[in-house]
Amino acid sequence: MSKKDYELLGVPEDISDEELAARYEELKKKYSEERFLEGEAGNEAARMLNRIDVAYNAIVTERGERHAADDMGASYAKVDAYLREGKINEAQAVLDEFNERSAEWHYLQSAVFYKKNWVNESKKQLEIAMQMDASNEKYKTAYTKLKDKMAGDARRAENADAQRQKVADDPQQQAPYPDEPQQMGGSGLCEQCATCCACNLAFNCCMNACCGCR
Repeated sequence: MSKKDYELLGVPEDISDEELAARYEELKKKYSEERFLEGEAGNEAARMLNRIDVAYNAIVTERGERHAADDMGASYAKVDAYLREGKINEAQAVLDEFNERSAEWHYLQSAVFYKKNWVNESKKQLEIAMQMDASNEKYKTAYTKLKDKMAGDARRAENADAQRQKVADDPQQQAPYPDEPQQMGGSGLCEQCATCCACNLAFNCCMNACCGCR
């Protein structure tokens, strides 16, 4: 589509879709009647009929693609807003409505999976997004951060496994004061330990209450 297509139809580029269709029908009717004229007038009318068909179809196709892109952009913005609000299911529902899946779609799907803590699936979606749009810095940055997080999680898991194995090999490491005699009684806890446990329990209750208010 080009400016010449609008000029051929005799309309401005900001004309509405309805007005464009009406103008096309007007010209089509005109040249359809004039093509039966004798001589060069009829031939020119036939040529114009073909040209306005080509011009109109080019404009309609371009406008359709533009409208689709606008609708897609609005839907992507809706997904982003849902993710910021923590509405993961709503974000996924919008993504599921797409028939065509662009690089941005896979990026947002990666974000949904990340919110669900499905890091491997999130990584795969980011890789697809980067394959489709290799120059996008936003995708590259997200991918780097995700890989760093996965590496950190793996290191912490290895350290935790090593510590568990160390305790399993030497159970005495669980006791902070192995030489201190146990307090008499059924629970086996001294008064100081009991007080500490009570404080921890109260702290956890406060934290749970705060989290529930978010």
